[in-house]
Amino acid sequence: MRSNVTLTSSSTLTIALFVLHVSDDVVRGIDKIGPLNLIGVSIFVVWLYGTLVLSDRRSGYIIMLLGSLFGAVPALAHMVTGVSRTLASSDNGTLLFVFTLWALAITATFSVVLSVRGLLRREWTRSHDV
Repeated sequence: MRSNVTLTSSSTLTIALFVLHVSDDVVRGIDKIGPLNLIGVSIFVVWLYGTLVLSDRRSGYIIMLLGSLFGAVPALAHMVTGVSRTLASSDNGTLLFVFTLWALAITATFSVVLSVRGLLRREWTRSHDV
């Protein structure tokens, strides 16, 4: 049994919440669809590949760590810039927007902790004498 099922699940959930959040931003007019979105799609593909295919390797842990750090940014950005307060005063799907931000921040931070913990495992930190 894989030792990182929790990290894989948390990282996958973070990806799903992030995609939901970006979609909500597009619907609200905060972001728009264009050719630059292909960069975002590429990032999500690499992150998903690292999560599902490379999950037991050091490279997978590094990809999940970077992706999770990337996933924590939207909540921070929206809360600092005040977009959340502006949307909180409207009645148009505010609960979904705020819920997604909170859930994204929680799962991304949890994934960061689990990724760092996995990278600090004993068998990876000791040197291999050949």
